[in-house]
Amino acid sequence: MSVPRASGIPAYGPEGTVNFNPVIYSGKLVEKFYKTTVFGEIATTDYEGDIAGMGAQVVIRTVPDITVSNYTIGSGLSAQYPSRNSVTLAIDQAKAFNVALNIVDTRQSDIDLSDVFANDGSIQLKIAADADMLSTIPTQVDSTNTGNSAGADSQNLTLGTVTSPVTLMPTGATGSQMNVIDHVTFLGQCLDENNVSDEGRWLVAPPWYINLLKRSDLRIASLAGDGVSILRNGKVGMVDRFNIFQSRNVLKNTPGSGISNNWSVMFGHSAGLAFAAQIVEAQMIDNPNDFGFLIRGLMVFGFKVIAPTYIGTSFVLPAAGQ
Repeated sequence: MSVPRASGIPAYGPEGTVNFNPVIYSGKLVEKFYKTTVFGEIATTDYEGDIAGMGAQVVIRTVPDITVSNYTIGSGLSAQYPSRNSVTLAIDQAKAFNVALNIVDTRQSDIDLSDVFANDGSIQLKIAADADMLSTIPTQVDSTNTGNSAGADSQNLTLGTVTSPVTLMPTGATGSQMNVIDHVTFLGQCLDENNVSDEGRWLVAPPWYINLLKRSDLRIASLAGDGVSILRNGKVGMVDRFNIFQSRNVLKNTPGSGISNNWSVMFGHSAGLAFAAQIVEAQMIDNPNDFGFLIRGLMVFGFKVIAPTYIGTSFVLPAAGQ
């Protein structure tokens, strides 16, 4: 909208009949915010080198369990022949994009459109791979790390199911509700009972879960053991040995039939999940059907739960009003 003009004074701006003042576009693009990707943080990528050059799969060998028995002098010993344990990581997933860029737009634009499109496409590939992994692994965890009788030893930890999720509160939970900090400690106990190392543990949760943590007793810096409250710096950091990650790619379950929608919060150790990308390619080629170029990208990858007892799923939702 231009500055008001008196009657009879012609407008020379874009809305006028005589345009001497061209529309000026900012040379800076509005920064695009992307969903946070977490696969690089929660999965081991140690096996990528084995399939980078050739092969569509890699066989991951694991150490078998050795049986210890009581010993009595003179009774002899029965020999155990450990079985060969292995897991196959298949590179069987692929994502791609293909964007056309006309030569006219390329020449008339004051920014490098090819670079913008290629960069955005590569980020979208990572987001798509991340969403695939977080929506697949919830069903591949060990039975002791999910459900309403979780815990390899205790079997009394309530982690919820799709049809009976756990309702979480930041503080003051009553009845069937659970305090969000108590929930995190339950997840920690699950891994403890499966002899999972303290180092390398992670928890991936949706934004509302992170918000509950920030409003819990952890908001008091002295209780959290931090110098600054998480409400001041916005970082949850580590809770009960878990590195906390926020992701909107966490699987949202919609069971229907009057059952509340809920989320599959993932937790575990990086040694339990493997991710490998074999091909990550971006290229610009001539468009055979028009003047200009095709900007396309390809990502070929695979992921696998290689130690189910190291990974767990909890089905949760926020209490009403939270």
